[in-house]
Amino acid sequence: MCAIIEKIENIAIIIKRYKLKNSMQLRSGVTIHEINRDEANSKNYLTRQSLSKMHLMPSGEPIAFEVAPDGNIIYYFAPDKVVEAPPEMWYSPRAKVEPMTLESGTVIERMSIKRAASCGYYTKERLLQMNYETVEEPVAYTQRADKSILYFYDKRTAKRLPLMCVRCGQFVRYKKKLCEACYEEEMALRRAEGDAHRGAYYGMDPEKVLFFDLELTGFYDRDEILSITIVDATGKLIMDTLVKPTHTKKWKRTEKIHGITPDMVEDAPTLSELIPAIKEIFAAAENLIAYGVSTDYSHIKMIYDTEAERDELHEKIRCCANEYVRYIHEHRPDLVNASLIDAMDCFAIEWEGTPHSSLADTIACRKVWAALFPHYYEA
Repeated sequence: MCAIIEKIENIAIIIKRYKLKNSMQLRSGVTIHEINRDEANSKNYLTRQSLSKMHLMPSGEPIAFEVAPDGNIIYYFAPDKVVEAPPEMWYSPRAKVEPMTLESGTVIERMSIKRAASCGYYTKERLLQMNYETVEEPVAYTQRADKSILYFYDKRTAKRLPLMCVRCGQFVRYKKKLCEACYEEEMALRRAEGDAHRGAYYGMDPEKVLFFDLELTGFYDRDEILSITIVDATGKLIMDTLVKPTHTKKWKRTEKIHGITPDMVEDAPTLSELIPAIKEIFAAAENLIAYGVSTDYSHIKMIYDTEAERDELHEKIRCCANEYVRYIHEHRPDLVNASLIDAMDCFAIEWEGTPHSSLADTIACRKVWAALFPHYYEA
């Protein structure tokens, strides 16, 4: 019986060696090759054992490997990819210094479970719980109360196992921590909900649904408005004006985007002069829609003095960009960009005017919203 068991173990080791095919791929994607001990010595490669003797530890990935007689892996590290080990790894004053020699000839030291964890070493069972499979030979060990041996393995060189679906637990994850079947099932539900949301009849008055866009001197809240455009859902132009900033004199970075120069706004009204008209227009609206509304809202809310007025304004705000992102997640997962230009391309809508001007962007936002919500103005 013992002879049969030994023969089976030898066959398993041979199979393991065959599977390596003289090379292996690390988790990082780097491929390393198998070498023998003499070749490693000629290149001054270092094993964990030799590093430990010199109070060093690896700072990079293994550069080569060797298969030990028991089928475990012995990694080799380049001498220029090591650093000094922290003093607590040199020795443990209260620990018993009891080195153990493995079948490969590698000597490993005894350490406590706590110290092993601080070094990133874990038992085979613990690594399996973390979804790792050991391929390297043990790097340390400890002794249980019943004198049985507990080996520790380095997590950094363990093989990451495929993660299973969090819902069914039967198949490998595909997307969103779900297997392909569970993911498609969830997407079907989300798609149905999204289609119902976008296809609903909201009965909105097109004259009271306003689309707006701002162009700014910069990208932050402290920057000033350079232009504002407001259009209702019928396409009627309610306001389209340049705005003269009161503090900023130059805006080279954003000028390259929207094309508004300091000379163009020299004779334009200031924001304070436009505030009464803007407030009157927004007060009569039921919805205020913009593409990427967070930036526009953070600036337009400053024309209101009280928090109550700002909250009332915010209740009317709708974000076309958020609705477009939801749509492509549900129907076009192949699309990864969600700018207004991307949305126009997705729905094959032609531009009126030059993109990145407040007028063209406002008209584009209105058209994208109509494509997303075809029955928005129907009762």
